[in-house]
Amino acid sequence: MTGTMRAAGPDDGRVARRPTALAAGVAVAGVTVAVVHLVALLADADGLAMVTKALLMPTLAAFLVASTAGPRPRIVRLTLVALGFSWLGDTAPFAVPDDLAFLVMVGFFLVAQLAYIAAFAPAARTGPLGRRPALAVPYVAALVLLLVACVPGAGTLVVPAVVYGVCLVTMAALAAGVHPLAAVGGVVFLSSDAMIALGEFTTWFTPPAAGFWVMLTYIAGQVLLVTGVLASVSRSRAPVPAA
Repeated sequence: MTGTMRAAGPDDGRVARRPTALAAGVAVAGVTVAVVHLVALLADADGLAMVTKALLMPTLAAFLVASTAGPRPRIVRLTLVALGFSWLGDTAPFAVPDDLAFLVMVGFFLVAQLAYIAAFAPAARTGPLGRRPALAVPYVAALVLLLVACVPGAGTLVVPAVVYGVCLVTMAALAAGVHPLAAVGGVVFLSSDAMIALGEFTTWFTPPAAGFWVMLTYIAGQVLLVTGVLASVSRSRAPVPAA
């Protein structure tokens, strides 16, 4: 028997489509926003940095929508939820008193991490960590080191800091089962939030241009997660030779 058939998967019938002109246009807009934002951070242009920060996740979400066909698979829908709560984490702190800003940011990003965890969990069994649980050791080590560094200075925020840290590392570990791009994205996202935590809860972490590096790794991490999700959906629907 000759011909081709599509590989079956949990999202059968829901396929990623090839990038369209719209998706390409949104990608260009997103890159432009990201570059302007990073330059604004280096130039201490706070107003421009605030405006462009508010546009980062919406443009990335628009790219994900433009790059997929409906009805969209579960992993895409939950990734959009994660991007939405990430946007709230980026913007809501500006609308609350300074003493609540950090907690509000952590709260919204915690929900974003939970959405990513729900999106990536189904791929965990067949991913690298499912086949070789020992690969989880570096993630556990990263969590332990981060908590050791941050918990002594966390004060009343110790519980949300620990909960968020566990969810963040879990997300990064589960991303490894989605696609190599998502695996790298999870680690880069983890490094971004680790810099935020170290800057907030320690006195010795004071790198130059810390805000720039936090946002550079944050943007890169989110982009890699999204492109990893797209690659995973496309791969799961690729045609394979019939038996």
